Amino acid sequence: MRILRAAGRAAAPWSNGGGVTREIAVHPPGAGWDGFAWRVSLADVTRDGPYSPLPGVRRILTVVDGAGLELTVDGTPWLLPGRYRPFAFPGDATTVSRLLDGPVVNLNVMLREGRAAATVEVVAGSWSPEREPEPYGRVAGGLGPAGRRPDLVGGPDPAGGLLLVALEGGARLTVPGESGESEVRLERFDAVLWTGSEALPDGLRTDSTVAVVRLSGPPLG
Repeated sequence: MRILRAAGRAAAPWSNGGGVTREIAVHPPGAGWDGFAWRVSLADVTRDGPYSPLPGVRRILTVVDGAGLELTVDGTPWLLPGRYRPFAFPGDATTVSRLLDGPVVNLNVMLREGRAAATVEVVAGSWSPEREPEPYGRVAGGLGPAGRRPDLVGGPDPAGGLLLVALEGGARLTVPGESGESEVRLERFDAVLWTGSEALPDGLRTDSTVAVVRLSGPPLG
């Protein structure tokens, strides 16, 4: 289990000036745009504009702060009001974002086709690996009809890990283990990562709201 603190994450400005991205975790570690199997980040979006095309990449976007946005994906508008509505779409689609009422923060999961897959859930209270994921708010671009229960988006391999991101500050995370429970204090946007080489937790409890990203693909090591 690794704790990834939000404080000190480097902000990478977008080339179009519309926001900045802060990487939470990537696999393989240190991989760049051409080499990642999966990548999870937070983006501060301050103005409307197009997304850069990412051929061979599947995306899951979740607004975690702000009034929401409208994404137009290959000419079809998808309204994402408010927070906590995971939305999956292909990275090579022509995509334009329109803010509904001011800046937003997006949690972005990017998955290389054939190398990684994921589901994203927003959870308050308890979570277990046996829990069936809630439906995505919307799913676009041939990934399935709106409201379906999401399969792993991006690829079929069952190996992987688990990433948890605190969406509110002052969160307490309780993790059961062989030697008893351990408690972790998380500030807003802190994260916890379990990789395929570790024993994944049997369950989690939190007094706050968290995003749970289940990852699959080649062993994460």
